[in-house]
Amino acid sequence: MENFTFHNPTKLVFGRGQLENLPNLIPDGVKRVLIVYGGGSIKRNGIFANVDKKLKDNDYEVFEFGGVEPNPRLSTVNKGADFCKENNIDFLLAVGGGSVIDATKTIASAAKYDGDAWDLVTKKVTPQDALPLGTVLTLAATGSEMNAGAVITNWETSEKYGWGSPFSYPKFSILDPVHTYSVPKDQTIYGIVDMMSHIFEQYFYRSTNAPVQDRMCEGVLKSVIETAPKLINNLDSYEYRETIMYAGTVALNGMLQMGTRGDWASHNIEHAVSAVYDIPHAGGLAIIFPNWMRHNVDVDPSRFKQLAVRVFGVDPSGKSDKQVALEGIDRLSEFWTALGAPSRLADYDIDESKIDTMVDRAMKNGPFGNFNNLHHDDVKQILTMSL
Repeated sequence: MENFTFHNPTKLVFGRGQLENLPNLIPDGVKRVLIVYGGGSIKRNGIFANVDKKLKDNDYEVFEFGGVEPNPRLSTVNKGADFCKENNIDFLLAVGGGSVIDATKTIASAAKYDGDAWDLVTKKVTPQDALPLGTVLTLAATGSEMNAGAVITNWETSEKYGWGSPFSYPKFSILDPVHTYSVPKDQTIYGIVDMMSHIFEQYFYRSTNAPVQDRMCEGVLKSVIETAPKLINNLDSYEYRETIMYAGTVALNGMLQMGTRGDWASHNIEHAVSAVYDIPHAGGLAIIFPNWMRHNVDVDPSRFKQLAVRVFGVDPSGKSDKQVALEGIDRLSEFWTALGAPSRLADYDIDESKIDTMVDRAMKNGPFGNFNNLHHDDVKQILTMSL
């Protein structure tokens, strides 16, 4: 296990009816609140009206900024930052899923910076301050509600990168599973794939002696695998929504990776794909991750075997470590496909025509991956396997 320091300042407020606590969670001195949201579903399902009323009943001046894309774009972030500056916003409230929260985090820092927000995303500039923010989560998927990370797309240059800073942590996040009832089946499936992928990224590491971390990852994965099919067939179940919502937060709030350093290569490859084709992030992960596993199985077959046996119930009797590992990877693919996730890039009408462009985007900052360092040919092979 590696040395580590763990600190997560986000206050998690979880459960039915917790929106009632919103006014008590906003820091003292705040007067002007900007609600940031996506395509407008929160207005159709009533969540926006409830949030707006809670704020106005407590004498906050409320502004709104909608239209955040599923892969939040730099242009939208810059507009949001300008809005904050022009209207003297002193608190941001992200009401939505991970894309809305990621955009809000970036707007918060860009509002305190005089240049282009891309400088922050590309780490050309380190944030020195940010507007405070909170979240009301409406989609269980990314875990962005309880971490400092954000992913932003520059559509003009076909680039998509993750970034974050200590200023990016939400002050609080309100998680009411009822707020996810209106999430359609396909988005629910994507959320499940996303949170499982986050755990897989942390499960594949080169550190030693981390049995507690392994069991934590495996336990969350098994809970998701047990619950996901039930939820897909009963989207209005509070119990199932509750389990999946909490799993998504735990999957990426830092608890599972203490003392280890996860891989994160599959996310980098997917970012390159969705920067070029603007496909759903989790859809890309459902396609790429099993192929990353197949490409890297020989790096440490015993690691993949452990996942196959403990999480996917593969019987290892009379089989080599690699045989068990490959059977586990196949079971993962079959599980995601059974839920309704895509399995090939062709499902999004993606062919080999821009494969070199995607490889170049993935390799922009050089070789990557902590479990196995990937180079140009590795990335091309994984993408080719995914076609």
